[in-house]
Amino acid sequence: MTECFTAPDELAGKRADAGLAALLGISRSAAALLCAEGNVLQDGAVLGKSEKIRAGAQVQVSVPARRDPLEVVVEPVEGLRILLDDDDFVVVDKPVGVAAHPSPGWVGPTVVGGLAAAGFRISTSGAPERVGIVHRLDVGTSGAMVVAKTEHAYTVLKQAFRDRTVEKVYHAVVQGLPDPLKGTIDAPIGRHPGHDWRFAVLEGGRPSITHYEVLEAFGKAAHVQVHLETGRTHQIRVHFSALRHPCAGDLTYGADPALAAELGLTRQWLHARQLGFTHPSSGEWVTVSSPYPQDLSYALDHLRGEH
Repeated sequence: MTECFTAPDELAGKRADAGLAALLGISRSAAALLCAEGNVLQDGAVLGKSEKIRAGAQVQVSVPARRDPLEVVVEPVEGLRILLDDDDFVVVDKPVGVAAHPSPGWVGPTVVGGLAAAGFRISTSGAPERVGIVHRLDVGTSGAMVVAKTEHAYTVLKQAFRDRTVEKVYHAVVQGLPDPLKGTIDAPIGRHPGHDWRFAVLEGGRPSITHYEVLEAFGKAAHVQVHLETGRTHQIRVHFSALRHPCAGDLTYGADPALAAELGLTRQWLHARQLGFTHPSSGEWVTVSSPYPQDLSYALDHLRGEH
């Protein structure tokens, strides 16, 4: 698979690995690997991972095809922590730069592979490459994610996500201050007509509903809590970008690179803070929370004036 694009002005002067990660929505390590293997060209010349991107340059990215792009690579995943281990499911704290499961074009680590390496036996329901996966988080989003360990749990949890009975709480730092301070974004989302890896608010897109409230306001940015009613790819990022309040650090969806640099962000400030769902066997309500990772904590502390 080969992607060709003109480097946007906001990536000018950025390292290739950081810029490609932000633009393509992949991990920085995956972008660095593509550069190291000679799969990234800038104006026809191989682009090293630490070289700078030039505004207006023609960039070509070739993602090498694996023998089986959906093969689960069993390998330990650095930073993949267990938040709750139950007989029916496991809730993981997914680090940034990790995909839920293998997919064409993805060359980095996965939750499925990491759990297998850690000795977890998970449900065999679903496609072979996504066994036990009942929902997903974007590669560039960290936080709480539940994986089914039994066939019964897989069926029940999958249905719960379809029925929207799962409470999905995210925290984000967005640019500026949303008005009103508490509201609902109801706007359909579909694939961006000009960019395969991006999504946009589009007439005729899939219904998408995001509820939010501002927790803290800092002038240049705001700390918000988000409840997702639907779960579209990049939903929070697309909705806040459409309001002209993109997630801080989210260069793919229009974030200010100067603010991202000030906050030390190499990805969007977006974290799956909490999951709540009915236990598939006992029927009791289960709530699991994920702490902020170091990079997001640093950025938030900086906004609070604590750095």
